[in-house]
Amino acid sequence: MAKLKALLLTEGYHGMISQVEGLAKALNVEFQHKIVRLNWLWNFIPPKITPISESILKDKKYISDNEKFDLVISCGRKSVIPSILLKKKNKDVFTIHIQDPKTNFNNFDIIVVPEHDGVNGENIINSKGAIHYITKEEIEKSKNYLANKVTGQKIIALILGGPNKYYSFNNKELSKIFNQIKTSFISIGYKVVVVPSMRTPKKTIELAKNEFVNDGYTVTNVDKNAYLSSLAIADSIVVTCDSTSMISESAISGKPIFVAHMKARKNNYRFKKFFQLFNDMGITRNLGEKVEQWNYDSLNEVVRVASVIKKKIKDYDFS
Repeated sequence: MAKLKALLLTEGYHGMISQVEGLAKALNVEFQHKIVRLNWLWNFIPPKITPISESILKDKKYISDNEKFDLVISCGRKSVIPSILLKKKNKDVFTIHIQDPKTNFNNFDIIVVPEHDGVNGENIINSKGAIHYITKEEIEKSKNYLANKVTGQKIIALILGGPNKYYSFNNKELSKIFNQIKTSFISIGYKVVVVPSMRTPKKTIELAKNEFVNDGYTVTNVDKNAYLSSLAIADSIVVTCDSTSMISESAISGKPIFVAHMKARKNNYRFKKFFQLFNDMGITRNLGEKVEQWNYDSLNEVVRVASVIKKKIKDYDFS
């Protein structure tokens, strides 16, 4: 039997790409990825009051193309309407949306939502943290990529996110994090490898580079191999609190994860629920707590979620 074909729809952010590609790989389907772009006004309108119309899209080609897809896997607010449009065009396509679509759940066959979001329903699958595309095999394969950049018996990886509507990433908060790493880790012999993400501002990367110039190595560009390698060579991992996706990805390593908290500029109750869940699971502690090694089962939720979806689509009519 030929592999099923999937169209992946996201806004192009790392966390979203990681989730849709991770699920597509776990489902063992062929896939191609399209970045959703909306016309200006519709970038600010919630999906539940957005018209189900191609007129809201900048690029309509993937909607009007006659290419047949068996699955649509979408993630993020902007991809909600295109997924619904594709379902209307072909009722046989199986649609999976990742994250709360903030619209009628019946528009999708399956919705995958993190447990900490508190969303439940007949077609909802809850995941512990975010699903993603990182595998232990990839991490091990990239191990030597940074091996010559950081030398030392003990290594701490600092994974940097970036500003969002909850966290400003200002210099005061960053300096507090950098000083805590020096106090907790570097003072007892650790070397640090700093890895930025797509949302990390250049000024933040430069600040980290200057701060740790004698204490390790700072990766200055977004580099997936460096990210994977840092997870492989680190004894412990620090991730900034703005990215539940990267905390979830780091949890596949099975290594101690310290969350670097910053002051929130608006109510971050969903983040707090996530932090509590991962604390309760024995995966994370807060940066500043005692530095020690602990163990937990490597978290790979995408495999579990995919196994549930496979059962759902096994008898699905893709005619």
